[in-house]
Amino acid sequence: MRPARPELAPRPGLSRDEMESLQRRVAEAAVFEDDLPFDPTRVSLATPETENETLTDAIVPGGDADSPPPLVAGIDQSFLDDRALSAVVVLRGDEVVERVHAVSDLDLPYVPGLLSFREGGPILDALAELDCDPDLLVFDGSGRIHFRQAGLATHLGVVCDAPSIGVAKSLLCGTPDEDVDGRPEGWRTPIRADDSVDPVGGHPAGPETTIGYAFQSRQYDSRPIVNPLYVSPGHRLSAATTVDLVSRLSGQYKLPEPTRLADAYADEAKAQYED
Repeated sequence: MRPARPELAPRPGLSRDEMESLQRRVAEAAVFEDDLPFDPTRVSLATPETENETLTDAIVPGGDADSPPPLVAGIDQSFLDDRALSAVVVLRGDEVVERVHAVSDLDLPYVPGLLSFREGGPILDALAELDCDPDLLVFDGSGRIHFRQAGLATHLGVVCDAPSIGVAKSLLCGTPDEDVDGRPEGWRTPIRADDSVDPVGGHPAGPETTIGYAFQSRQYDSRPIVNPLYVSPGHRLSAATTVDLVSRLSGQYKLPEPTRLADAYADEAKAQYED
């Protein structure tokens, strides 16, 4: 998988002002509406319970029930001192069709709001190893829920010009409509832009703007309360469709299956370098 907009790719050596300026260019190029090359009703883990479900908002009228499920890539990382191991696992339904990884040098420490400049280059290195061309990218990180509406999933989604989703474990910015504590499985509430979110290009920011959702993917009777995920569109998706797709990609665990498998593969691949 090769970049479609390489001029917008994160690159080392930029000042903070230059990085934030590039993020604003990325946000201006981002599409936060549904623009999909596949029927989203075909996204599932191919279980009997999900095969007959429909999305809450129909996006492709008369979707082709005979079309194969799209290729969904989960992306995550582990770390080896000053290097990143970026892992990609591609699913079609519940079948793993490809796994690749790449080990790359890290040029920056972690800075909130600038994650794509630390991890974006290494992830692009891993995506370049793929033989297939995924239809949907699912990232461990934020998309539109970001100070400049250009988190990791948005930045790399725009660079690859691929529909993309950000799935974060904590809330970077924005305000949920409702309290998120102790919610039942399947619950969701909008995340609205607040004063920390900049309007960029044609993308407004304010209490009327939904930039993502808090989504309670799982709760377990035998475990302490599980916190929600924070799901936001990266590129070529609306917020409502994004949370629907994450719900459809959720299996028996908190994380959606593509990123859960990528996380496990990153740890598996890391072990061979540590040995």
